[in-house]
Amino acid sequence: MNKKILIALCMASPMVLPAQTVGLFMPPPNEMNMGNNSYLAEYTPLKGYPIKESLAGYKSIQLKTDISKLSEAEMKALGYMIEAARHADNIFWMQSYGHKDSVMSRTKDETLRSFLKLNYGPWDRLNDNAPFVTGIGPKPEGSFFYPKDATKEEVNTQTNGFAPNPYSIMVRNPENRLEDRPYSMVYGEEIIAMAENLRKAAEALGRKEHPLLCDYLQQRAEALMNNGYQGSDIAWLNVTDENLDIIIGPIENYEDKLIGAKTSFEAYVLVRDKEWGAKLEKYIKFLPELQKNLPVASEYKQETVSNGNSQLAVFDAVYYAGDCNAGSKTIAVNLPNDEEIQKRNGTRRSQLKNVMRAKFENMVVPITELLIDPAQRASINFNAFFSNVMFHEVAHGLGIKNTITNKGTVREALGANYSAIEECKADVLGLYMVTQLVEKKELEGKLEEYYVTFVASVFRSVRFGAGSAHGKANMITFNTLVSNGAITRQNNGYYKVDVAKMKATIETLAGELLVLQGNGDALATEAFLTTRATVGETLTQDLGKINKAGIPVDLVFEQGEEVLGLKD
Repeated sequence: MNKKILIALCMASPMVLPAQTVGLFMPPPNEMNMGNNSYLAEYTPLKGYPIKESLAGYKSIQLKTDISKLSEAEMKALGYMIEAARHADNIFWMQSYGHKDSVMSRTKDETLRSFLKLNYGPWDRLNDNAPFVTGIGPKPEGSFFYPKDATKEEVNTQTNGFAPNPYSIMVRNPENRLEDRPYSMVYGEEIIAMAENLRKAAEALGRKEHPLLCDYLQQRAEALMNNGYQGSDIAWLNVTDENLDIIIGPIENYEDKLIGAKTSFEAYVLVRDKEWGAKLEKYIKFLPELQKNLPVASEYKQETVSNGNSQLAVFDAVYYAGDCNAGSKTIAVNLPNDEEIQKRNGTRRSQLKNVMRAKFENMVVPITELLIDPAQRASINFNAFFSNVMFHEVAHGLGIKNTITNKGTVREALGANYSAIEECKADVLGLYMVTQLVEKKELEGKLEEYYVTFVASVFRSVRFGAGSAHGKANMITFNTLVSNGAITRQNNGYYKVDVAKMKATIETLAGELLVLQGNGDALATEAFLTTRATVGETLTQDLGKINKAGIPVDLVFEQGEEVLGLKD
C-alpha cells in the first residue's frame, strides 16, 4: 500500500492496521500530547523536595517463589512471559510520561533516577502526584491519553456523551478536532514484541500438554494486535489449573483522571499456589445469597450474581510491570473488568500471597505496635488480613453494574470518580461479607480479628494519598468509622475498635455507596468525596508518627530471571 495513502487512512479512522505496518508512522504519544519541548530538558531535583527520604520509605523485597515444581518447559515459558511484561512496562512509561530510556538519560543523579523509575515519571504517586523535578508542573488529569489542553467537556462532546474508546489515545487532527489512535498503532513496536513473546511462551509450553493456557496466550497476542480483548479475557478465565499465569495488556483506568475511561498497560507474571487456592473454593457458592442480603433497597441489588465461572485463586507474583508496579503495589486483582463478561462468564479474584505477606509483615505489624490499643493487638493476624483483601476483590462482583436511572453503566455515569467509589464499595462490602460468613460460622476466627486487622491496614493504605483511588477509598472508610464512634483515638494515642458500632457503620456505609452507584449521580458522588475523602489534622499527625518510625510506605521489587534462579 502507498505510504501516503496509509497515513491518510490512519488520520481518517481509528482503524487497526496489519501487523507489518503497526506503529510505523506514529510519533511517540507524549510528543503529540505535551504541546511543548519541556520534557527534553535535563532533569534536576526540585529544590527542597525530600526525594531521598521518600525513596527510603519503600522496602525492597525480592519477588521469589518455589520454582522447583515447574517443568523445564514451564521455566522456559516463564522467561518469555517476563520478557513480554517488560514491553508492557515500556508502554506504561509512554502512557504516564514518556519513553523510559529518554527519561532516564536526562539525569545523572542516581537518587533522582531511582525515584523517577519508581513513579514512572516526575510526579510522586504517593504524595498526591506532587512534582519533584524542577520545571515540571502538575500532572495532566488525562495523563498522556489526551492532548494536554483537552477538557472533559471537549472529550464528551467529541464522543457524543459516550465513554471514549478505552484502547486508544486521543490526538488533535489538522482541523484541531480530537481523533482516536488505537493502541495497536501508537505502541506498535512494543506490542509486536509483546505478542511475539506470548507466542513463544505458548510454543515452549506445547499445546498438547497445556491446551487452555496456550490458547489464552495465542488469543492475547492477537488481542494486542487488533485492540479487541473480550475473546482473550474469556479464554483466560478457562485457565484454572495451570502452574503459570500472566495478566497482561491495557486493563485498569486509574491513570485517566480526566474521564476515567482510558486503560493503562500492565502485567503480572504469576505462579499458582494450588494448596491455598483449594481452601477458598467453598466461598464462591455464597455469592448469590450475599447479593440478596445486601443492606439496600431491592432496586439497588436487582442484578443477580451467579456462581458462573467466578473463581478465587492464589498466586505468588514473580514479576510486576506497568500500572500495577507504579507507586503502591497491587496485592490482589479482580478481572476481567468488562461488565458483559462479568455477568456472563464471571471473574477471577487473584490473591498475590507473597506480596500480601510482605506488606503485612513490613507495614501492618509495625503500625499495629504504634497505633492500635495493646488490648486488641493480639487480634491482628495474616489470615484475617488475607481474608479481608480476598473479600474486597470478591465484593467488586456484588452490588450494581448498571444505573437504575438510565445513565448507562456505573463506570460511565461516575466517570473519573468511579474508581474511588468502587474501591470503597469493595472495602466495605468485603467487610460486610466477612461479617455474614463469620456469623454463619463459614469463616474461621472472631469478628474482632477481621475488624481490628482492617483498621490497622487502613493506616497503611491511607498513606497512598488522594492521588490514588485506594487512598481515597480508605479515607472515606476511616472518616466514617471515626464519625460513628466505631473507632476511637484514646488519650494515649492508641486506636480502639468498637465491634458492635463498626458492624452497624459498615452496613450503613455499604447502603450509601450502593445508592450512589445505582443512581449514577456524578454531582452527589463528587460532594461525597469532597466531604469524606479527606485527611484531618489528627490523622495527619498519626501518619507523621508512622513516617517518623521509619515504617515503609510500600514496596519496591527486585525481580526477574536472576532473582528466580532462571539464569546462572
